[in-house]
Amino acid sequence: MSLKSSSVKIKIPKLLKQRLNNKKIKQIYKNFENSLDINQNFVVSVSGGADSLALAFLAKIFSIKNRLNPKFLIIDHKLRPESSKEAKLVKKLLKSFFINTDILSWKGKKPTKNIQSLARKKRYELLFAYCDKFKINNILIGHHRDDLFENFFIRMLRGSGLNGLVSLNTKSKIGNKNLLRPLLNQNKEDLEYISKKVFNFYVNDPTNKNEKYLRIRIRKLITELQKNGLDKNTFLKTIKNLKDSNFVVDFYVKQNLLNNTFFSNKNNQLMLNKNFFQQPHEIIFRAFSESIKLIGKRYYSVRGKKLDRIIDNIKNDKFLKVTLGGCIIKKVNQTVIISKEQ
Repeated sequence: MSLKSSSVKIKIPKLLKQRLNNKKIKQIYKNFENSLDINQNFVVSVSGGADSLALAFLAKIFSIKNRLNPKFLIIDHKLRPESSKEAKLVKKLLKSFFINTDILSWKGKKPTKNIQSLARKKRYELLFAYCDKFKINNILIGHHRDDLFENFFIRMLRGSGLNGLVSLNTKSKIGNKNLLRPLLNQNKEDLEYISKKVFNFYVNDPTNKNEKYLRIRIRKLITELQKNGLDKNTFLKTIKNLKDSNFVVDFYVKQNLLNNTFFSNKNNQLMLNKNFFQQPHEIIFRAFSESIKLIGKRYYSVRGKKLDRIIDNIKNDKFLKVTLGGCIIKKVNQTVIISKEQ
């Protein structure tokens, strides 16, 4: 989307314009622009890797053309001794391309287990806090097509349902924040091409080759599957078909919430009637999860196994009261009441 209302001529700095004149980069930018339907300021998360540097360049061009004033943020997780030095190097590099950045650092003690998952959680906490400070609700993330495939296999191995398998979308919402992924239809190779042609640089994180991490093992598995006949375009069609099916399920989840819940403003409680729990399990699960997120004011859904156990106990009349996701959940006669934990 481009804003055309002003007659003032848009001036792109010569250095950026030269890079954009590359035929392949120009086409990638066109795809990027078509994927990003936004006319408000946004935040761009930059790590220094090829994906995020390409995102920074494309977002800068977009912001100039649309007269926006985005914030570019470098996230320093401080999980490697050299990470702070790399962050400063990326900041200096981007400044030479008219992209001013702030560095957000993960301070305090670092985990020794589940590192990637906790780092991701902390990254979003830093981004959301920054967005709240500057009253910005849109965050651009550099997820690309390969991330889509990796996410599918990771979720499948974890036993995720349909919603988890297709959870990466060009736009998703956490609280009042819009997570935008305008590169989701681009190959990783395209983004590496931009980083090399525009910046002649990107950070190679050694953890991207460390097979102790599940994502890296999945990446290797996909490469092997390609050698044995996996076609990524066909795989993409499969994911699209699953997304279409997921959209139908979402419709019935919303109907369940609309028809079988009542919110009490006086007590700040959400009440779920008996019919709420007489739907197919997936409909109940998603609607219940959304209810807990709403009342608990949480960004993320609660763990699936815990929720499954509670649903089973409610349906089998073995449930009285439990705390979960910042909420108190209790059953009174045939009604389940969700209130925020004090």
